[in-house]
Amino acid sequence: MTQKTDVIILGLGNILLKDEGFGVHFMRWFCGRFELPEGVEFVDGGTLGYGLLDLITSCSYLIVIDVIKIDDTPGSIYRFSRRELELHLPDPTSAHEVEFPHVLHQAELMGACPETVFLCIVPEAYGTMELEMSPVMRERFGAMEGFLVEELARLGYPSRRVG
Repeated sequence: MTQKTDVIILGLGNILLKDEGFGVHFMRWFCGRFELPEGVEFVDGGTLGYGLLDLITSCSYLIVIDVIKIDDTPGSIYRFSRRELELHLPDPTSAHEVEFPHVLHQAELMGACPETVFLCIVPEAYGTMELEMSPVMRERFGAMEGFLVEELARLGYPSRRVG
């Protein structure tokens, strides 16, 4: 039996699609600025879908950083529990699409879904093939950092800035 990681911070997104890659870009930026405490792991989840199932079921607490498509000002940041996020998700468009909440549902069916919090940002450009994010998204890294540092502190894991 493997030991569970206390906290996994999961950056999600497709870096080929402009602002949709926010979670991954932010994760890389944050890792260069902070030393994570023991028991906390940062993971680039990209667009792996069900490939993340073993990882998700191996932690006690999951913090997901991703974009959310809702009608609000680009760069607005939200904190949702898993149940709260489900209220903002669009209806499925195809039985073949796998969204991250489906992966969490599978973990729940296995009896191994961790407590989950989503830190989400509203993208400016969604579905645009481009490697660079919109300037407004990069400018919001500091604000997202504040949300993440606060979430870790709430869990008893103070972050330490390096350099």
